[in-house]
Amino acid sequence: MAAFNLVVMRAFFMSIPQEVMDSARIDGASEFTVLRRIVLPMSKGVTAVIAMLYAVGYWNNFFDAVLYLNDNAKWPLQMVLRQYVLQGQSMFVGQGGDTTIAGRALPPDLAIKMSIVVVALLPVLVVYPFVQKHFTKGVIIGAIKG
Repeated sequence: MAAFNLVVMRAFFMSIPQEVMDSARIDGASEFTVLRRIVLPMSKGVTAVIAMLYAVGYWNNFFDAVLYLNDNAKWPLQMVLRQYVLQGQSMFVGQGGDTTIAGRALPPDLAIKMSIVVVALLPVLVVYPFVQKHFTKGVIIGAIKG
């Protein structure tokens, strides 16, 4: 777990009022019941924020593929996109450098590169609206107070 995420989670859990947990214990709840029925439902926002940060980190992770994979056929999507965008290796150029397919000219390289960037961002853009309502609250509530 990243240190930043640990600090955010700890600060959030420290901000939960002790009276809430004490009242649950007075009602006969065990420590596990307090965690499961009181603390975890209250921490949906900060949990969603941490989950999204990890998901974006794993989605954009291509460094492991750079280090450990020699076979291009086993590369993850992000590595293929990185290879095309940074090194300019065209996915569409045919044999002998032909830049036409079925008699049609290919779109400009810059347009293809930008569309690849959009494809790489698409999953994050699809997930973010569902987490957005928790994102600001989770980061602010879990922030270090001082």
